[in-house]
Amino acid sequence: MADSAEGFAVCPVCPHHCRIAEGKSGRCRGRGTKNGKVVPLNYGRVTSLALDPIEKKPLRKFFPGSGILSVGSYGCNLNCPFCQNWEISMSDGQDFRRGRWGGENGLSPETLAGMAAELRARGNIGVAFTYNEPLISYEYVLDTAELLRERKLKSVLVTNGCFSEKVADAVLPWVDALNIDLKSFHDDVYRCTLGGDLETVKSFIRKAAGQCHTELTCLIVPGMNDTEEEMQAMVQWIGSLPGGEELPLHITRFFPRYRVLDREPTDRAVILHLTEIARQHLKYVYPGNL
Repeated sequence: MADSAEGFAVCPVCPHHCRIAEGKSGRCRGRGTKNGKVVPLNYGRVTSLALDPIEKKPLRKFFPGSGILSVGSYGCNLNCPFCQNWEISMSDGQDFRRGRWGGENGLSPETLAGMAAELRARGNIGVAFTYNEPLISYEYVLDTAELLRERKLKSVLVTNGCFSEKVADAVLPWVDALNIDLKSFHDDVYRCTLGGDLETVKSFIRKAAGQCHTELTCLIVPGMNDTEEEMQAMVQWIGSLPGGEELPLHITRFFPRYRVLDREPTDRAVILHLTEIARQHLKYVYPGNL
């Protein structure tokens, strides 16, 4: 929506509701105002493309052993100081205006869907939107997912889940599987450390789990979210969702990255201990990065 009197448009995609002046971008760096309307500046601007094992997303209970064509752009609506893909997620896209694939106009949904179909012979089942935060260009996800479904291919989303009901309602009917990062179970960590909103993420998880195959990931960062009490609260909430005991949870090990270089990798024993706590409430819990 736009406010012509004030000369900016308001982005409705995530809880930040950025007020973006003409020709400028929001805090995600991937959406901006053109002709009075907020649009995805990174639509089709592909920075990363690879055929990955589905388990790398990570998804353990969705077509195990298959491959998935994984695609990423630039930008993110959170500001996690330990981001492993910060070179693209924290970029404003200046180095990627043409993208690394697709030329001047970017990689079209038609071309991406065609590439995915050609890779069937190598075990590919579809496209995973990942690496940066894909939902800041949810229009690209939606346009591609519709074409993938026509070709009987799968659409997978790896997301932080910090997005509005508008985005969830538009995208979820076209997505076959998701991995959603549940980064903490404390409001202040989301607000002050990550630049997000926990209640929005919980709402997104609740909605996704009711419509698609959903798995969750929690990266355990020393001093941020590594206590028994927080894990107990998190898994009790997950288990309280309809079918929540069946939701796979990946508890993964932190390694120093981006701006968090002053901490050691998460102790393996901590990961295994938190995994055992989670298994008291959930059926499928997987330690990762060990």
